[in-house]
Amino acid sequence: MELEIIGKLLIDLVKISIFDTLNNKQTLNKKEFLEKLPSFEKKAATFVTLTLDGKLRGCIGTLIPHNTLFDDLTSNAIKAAFEDPRFTPLTKEEFEKLKVEISLIGPITSISYHNFEDLRGKITPNEHGVILRLGDKQGTFLPQVWEDLPEYDQFLIHLFHKAGIDPNTVKELPEIFVYTVDKIIEP
Repeated sequence: MELEIIGKLLIDLVKISIFDTLNNKQTLNKKEFLEKLPSFEKKAATFVTLTLDGKLRGCIGTLIPHNTLFDDLTSNAIKAAFEDPRFTPLTKEEFEKLKVEISLIGPITSISYHNFEDLRGKITPNEHGVILRLGDKQGTFLPQVWEDLPEYDQFLIHLFHKAGIDPNTVKELPEIFVYTVDKIIEP
């Protein structure tokens, strides 16, 4: 299916999942949905970003496709609305004004580099999402984060902090991975 065609379905699926959870209902019949749209049974990795009045309200996702598109999207929608540790659970009043953005995660590629200046030339701002991993700590920024952190150094420093790593104390180069996304934004 073309991304434009399924975009509305994806947004609707997120909204229905959140609505059902808010109202303790089960309006969506998964079996019927998948019978009509079997492409939602393919494995996928997604991020669901929720905003209210242009401000982040929740963002949860997966980087590796372990679940079907249907399961990954509905699970991440519910987690973004109710389990993002940075926010209180979404309320019914907030739901009415909620905007949804979905990121379909593309393949992840490891980046080989010699130093952070070398790395600069291997990451494309506004196109690449970046995963930083050092030991058991890891953080990622979707490509959309470049809009808020457009400078390479600033982007990287914030990513270190998100991963829980002090960039001033790093003695070895972290593993770096990049990916792209297909982004769907609720109109």
